[in-house]
Amino acid sequence: MKIKLFAVAAATLFAASAQAQSSVTLYGVVDVGIEYLSNANGATKANNSNSRVAMQSGNMSGSRWGLRGVEDLGGGLKALFQLESGFSVDDGAGSTDGLFNRAATVGLQGQFGTLTLGRQTTPMYDFGLRYDPMSISARYSVTSLDAGFMSRANNSVKYVGNFNGVTAAAMYSFAYDGKETAGQGGKNREYGASLAYASGPFDVGVMYEQRNTTLSNSDEINARSASIAGGYAFGPAKAFLGYRYARGGNWVVGNSEGQITTSTAKVSSNLMWAGMAYNVTPALKLTGAAYYEDARRVSADPWLFVVSSDYSLSKRTDVYLNLAYARNRDGSGLGLNGKSGPLTGVAVTNTKADANPGNRNQFGAVAGVRHIF
Repeated sequence: MKIKLFAVAAATLFAASAQAQSSVTLYGVVDVGIEYLSNANGATKANNSNSRVAMQSGNMSGSRWGLRGVEDLGGGLKALFQLESGFSVDDGAGSTDGLFNRAATVGLQGQFGTLTLGRQTTPMYDFGLRYDPMSISARYSVTSLDAGFMSRANNSVKYVGNFNGVTAAAMYSFAYDGKETAGQGGKNREYGASLAYASGPFDVGVMYEQRNTTLSNSDEINARSASIAGGYAFGPAKAFLGYRYARGGNWVVGNSEGQITTSTAKVSSNLMWAGMAYNVTPALKLTGAAYYEDARRVSADPWLFVVSSDYSLSKRTDVYLNLAYARNRDGSGLGLNGKSGPLTGVAVTNTKADANPGNRNQFGAVAGVRHIF
């Protein structure tokens, strides 16, 4: 009898030990709100200027669910994985980019850092998350001007290490779009790295990233981005300041005779931002930010202003009200939700259809609720 009791106790202790060494966590974010948007049909006077009121999913954070697991291998080494899928709360639809469109990784973690393989966020994404005053919120943030700050890469290997206040990251994607083709090594590849240092209230970082895209005519566009940014915390507030240089892509312009032409020359732009987050109370947080993009070769340089208020009802549920204003000039076409900055948008300085098209500025307001589980 004693032997049986000892065996049962040993088995129980072994099972408890095994359970403590590995775990799988189900997590997610459900975020939805009502948005008002002016001039929702276009950014120039040639278009209709209808406003729109609509339910929008993923405003402060992209709505998602995921699985995160870790296993202790001993000696300070751990195996880990993450599977994360985005969805829309307003209609319940999943992403058209695949089931686990947000993350699908497996890797190892130890004193050397973390090494992961699969589909994952780029160093540019992580950099924006750290230094954008709006924390690259899904609606109204630096991503409205440069979608690269919300980029993910397929077929990628990523390393992140933290050493006495210094965070180093590097990533290489064999084909960010998932199309690895024999005999075309190096095409559609992406790589980047970042370095950040935090000490007390001071936080500063630098980042570089390059994406090579092969067009249907076999031409290759190398889009490069480099950024430096920082933050400084004082009391309940934190100030942010950042700069990003980008080069690559084509630019569409209108000449003095109203004819639309395409420039194949490399286009560069300077994106600058500044902002502040202030914790009025432990539950109420206010954030203000201003973004400005200066595109070379054209004078279409838009501004974006954002004001955000976020109130926590509990540790897992909050309500928010965000206001944003996009100011376009000289034909820039920045939309609050279009992510059409100068490197990806179309600037029209003059057209035959409208000799003086002017600019359509855009105002947006979204109120919603977010629950984290």
